[in-house]
Amino acid sequence: MTTPASPTPTASNIDLSQNEFWTLSLADRHTAFAELRRLDAPPFFADPETPFTTENQGYYAFVKHADVLEASRHADVFSSARGATSLVDLPPEFNEYFGSMINMDDPRHARLRRIVSRAFTPKMIKKFEDDVQRAAAIIVDDLLATGPCDFVSRVSARLPLKIICDMMGIGDEHFDMVLRNTSVILAGGDPEFLSEDMDTAIAQILTAGGDLASLVTNLAAEREGSPGNDLISALVSANVDGEQLTPAELASFFILLVVAGNETTRTALSHALVLLTDHRDQRDLLLADFDSRIAGAVEEIVRYVSPVIWMRRSVTRDAVVNGHQFREGDKCALIYWSANRDESVFDDPLRFDITRAPNPHVGFGGAGPHFCLGAHLARREITVMLRELLHRVPEIRAAGEPDRLLSSFINGIKHLPCDLS
Repeated sequence: MTTPASPTPTASNIDLSQNEFWTLSLADRHTAFAELRRLDAPPFFADPETPFTTENQGYYAFVKHADVLEASRHADVFSSARGATSLVDLPPEFNEYFGSMINMDDPRHARLRRIVSRAFTPKMIKKFEDDVQRAAAIIVDDLLATGPCDFVSRVSARLPLKIICDMMGIGDEHFDMVLRNTSVILAGGDPEFLSEDMDTAIAQILTAGGDLASLVTNLAAEREGSPGNDLISALVSANVDGEQLTPAELASFFILLVVAGNETTRTALSHALVLLTDHRDQRDLLLADFDSRIAGAVEEIVRYVSPVIWMRRSVTRDAVVNGHQFREGDKCALIYWSANRDESVFDDPLRFDITRAPNPHVGFGGAGPHFCLGAHLARREITVMLRELLHRVPEIRAAGEPDRLLSSFINGIKHLPCDLS
């Protein structure tokens, strides 16, 4: 296929980037994506209305598993440098401030990832894993003492943020501020967290980022003179071939860590309770042999939920991908949510099946340089939390419909009532 000079939208008149699409029922979304996957070429959509740009270039939606994988493997053609989390071109400083390495290409991306990876020593990783176990046990203790409650605020939001704060050496006194600001940054279009006035919303996001950056910058200055056994101290002193993180890079990485690391695990855990409530047979199967089935269950939860719905890439040069022509400057959205339901890859993809094998999902991104750096920690958190919950509160269930985040980017749940008996 040759890219048309004046592309027109596909037969589906729903723009996948708009929040309204994600308020549709799951059945309607499944139907829309199945229709798009039947097309010969990636569908094209006009740019959404936005205050940041007047261009109307539009973007291609990569809805098939094969297209998402191909773009992920070839970061030299499908660039992240113009922004991975917005379908319009934001100011470069905005991308770096809020996206850190996910908005970079090599060699900058490789340099930053190298320095950060050096800080994750085996000793520190073992400490994180032990911290997850302790935190999960405390959360379930509190849950049993509290009784029926909002599962998101009492369980799924607490665990990943507690681990990240402990990992970074951030005291409990900052917990509420960090949670509030991460919710603002990834609010999408949800009025519970952001003003419906765009200028005000942008100011709220920038303020949230500034508060988080100030917190980690001040702590880093303290740790330079008095290092501790935490990630901020390790990152401040991490040195690879004479290179260290600048204060701006450290602040940007912290924002990425607390936003991405908190929200995606929280989303997976919240949906996990819904799935194990709605699919009692899968819950019983898991409980019958937890240790041998939990790894498969975690992968299936991540596939089915797809916490991050999409990421953007920009084409750096004319290229043919899976038989389709793309031009330099084209924008592409890698729709993980759709790729994880591709009928050509997953047998009966709408079925939640914890024994699914193989399960080559792209819930942590496709293979390539931008595969999720925190995938191991996320898997660990989900595993440990589900073990604590299902062994100590075996009848816990969702007690009502989830209150879903109004966002085209994060498949989030804001509130979820739960019952323990």
